[in-house]
Amino acid sequence: MSTETVSAILIRRIRFSDTSLILTWFSQEIGKLKAIAKGALRPGSPFAGKIDLFFQCELTFSRSRKSEIHTLRELVVAAPFLSIRSDYSRTLTASYFAELVEEATELEHAEPGIYDLLRRGLNYLEGEQATLRAVIFFEAELAKLLGVQMAKQSDSSRQLVESLTRAREARAALIKQLGK
Repeated sequence: MSTETVSAILIRRIRFSDTSLILTWFSQEIGKLKAIAKGALRPGSPFAGKIDLFFQCELTFSRSRKSEIHTLRELVVAAPFLSIRSDYSRTLTASYFAELVEEATELEHAEPGIYDLLRRGLNYLEGEQATLRAVIFFEAELAKLLGVQMAKQSDSSRQLVESLTRAREARAALIKQLGK
């Protein structure tokens, strides 16, 4: 089995067993990538404290020949984006950004522009409060990268959300929170 190393942002984590997680990463080189972190939840695991949403990491994985889920071998946190977790609105916004990226992209299809947009969105939320303007900007930029851009930023935002199914509910909850 050959190993590869990429820089990626964790956009989803799902418990697979008592000790393992299935992780969805988004990288510049590969795009959306799924990997299993075997034993990640065991005490003393080498992955302990390194697997959290929005973490930007250098990860080494082994490709699976039979499945779309590869095996995580090593992980180094490059940017944990800790300030995002200090505020519920920031966390909700970052989760929405990750949801949009996950739903709008295919497995192992490189999208460097989308990776850069996600990284810039998380960098913004690291230092600034979440706003409706930031959400609409992210949506419009993603719509442009996906080729569904409209003349007005708000129209692009609406077009994007209408074309994705899971993002609608997340967006409604986010808009309600930002309106408080």
